[in-house]
Amino acid sequence: MFRHQGKSRTLKHNLRIATVLSFVAGIVNVTGFLSFKELTTNVTGHFALFIYDVANFKFWKGTIYFLYIFSFLFGSFLSSLLIEKYRGNRKINVFVLPTIIESLILIAIGLSSNFFEIKSPNVIVCLLLFAMGLQNSFVTKISNAVVRTTHLTGLFTDLGIDISQLFFPKSYPQREKLKANIKLRIYIISFFFAGGLLGGLLYSTADLKLNTLIIGAVILLISLFYDDFRYKLIKTKRKYNYKKRARKKLSNK
Repeated sequence: MFRHQGKSRTLKHNLRIATVLSFVAGIVNVTGFLSFKELTTNVTGHFALFIYDVANFKFWKGTIYFLYIFSFLFGSFLSSLLIEKYRGNRKINVFVLPTIIESLILIAIGLSSNFFEIKSPNVIVCLLLFAMGLQNSFVTKISNAVVRTTHLTGLFTDLGIDISQLFFPKSYPQREKLKANIKLRIYIISFFFAGGLLGGLLYSTADLKLNTLIIGAVILLISLFYDDFRYKLIKTKRKYNYKKRARKKLSNK
């Protein structure tokens, strides 16, 4: 699900990566909000607050919202930069680096909260937004902008449009593609909700607090290494079948 790109990418691949990443984003969103009362997976609200403070000449107060926005932007920039830099190297899965960086950030925040009192929560919020910028960028690139997992505004808009188009079969004859898009968006929304629900339960009921982020990181790493293991297994199987066919041809001569 992490390796396939372009025409080789199917609905199945998009559904797999969408469920994993939207689930993790849901966990991060709820954990960040419960910890710091700030949104940590998108910047729409932060941009509105930034404009409000600037309009009221509270420039210094608005700076923190600017830093939130910049953190998400920088995460997106870095993720895309790393992907483009290593795209030509066929031995490297270019999406591994952004995923590992995101996981390390989530693990570091979770573990450090057990040993240090958080005196600068804004720094943690910036780091979480940076991590979500990384994720949103690489999933956008890997799916050719089909999958977005860190915020739901655009998803609900697209879902509403897709559902409305079902009522006009003559204007939109590609029914299977339309249904596939609806299915994908419903999966993302559902798993974002499920991740948020689990995050809330682990944060409050299980009292894991910021350690909840570690669960999200573990899910990311497991899916990444499972995908890599599965790829190597398929590759080995293909080599074995190729050699088997080659030996068979030689024996028939």
